[in-house]
Amino acid sequence: MKEVTKDVILDLLPLYIAGEVSEATAALVKKHLENDNELAEAAKEMAKADSLGKVPIPFKKETALETYNEAKKWMTIRILGLAAIIGLILVCLFLAIGVSLSMDALSKAFIR
Repeated sequence: MKEVTKDVILDLLPLYIAGEVSEATAALVKKHLENDNELAEAAKEMAKADSLGKVPIPFKKETALETYNEAKKWMTIRILGLAAIIGLILVCLFLAIGVSLSMDALSKAFIR
């Protein structure tokens, strides 16, 4: 049998805390909690929560930083895209005004 990973134990914690696992699974989770302080802390936090809907999701600084950097990248792309669209609209507006003014000048020149 393969080694049970920390992620599997994290998945089982809510069921373990609610008492919804078999004796064998409970023993497995308990063994991991005794050997891993981080998991034990996560289990204590989950047990303190009022309901399973309020169970805190354990995350690492690296994951939070990756998420922040990804959001920052997409925000920059969005801002640059909006700036390009606004710039294009302004260029079209100035071209339209320029063409209009030159047409007025040409029409005045031919009318005289």
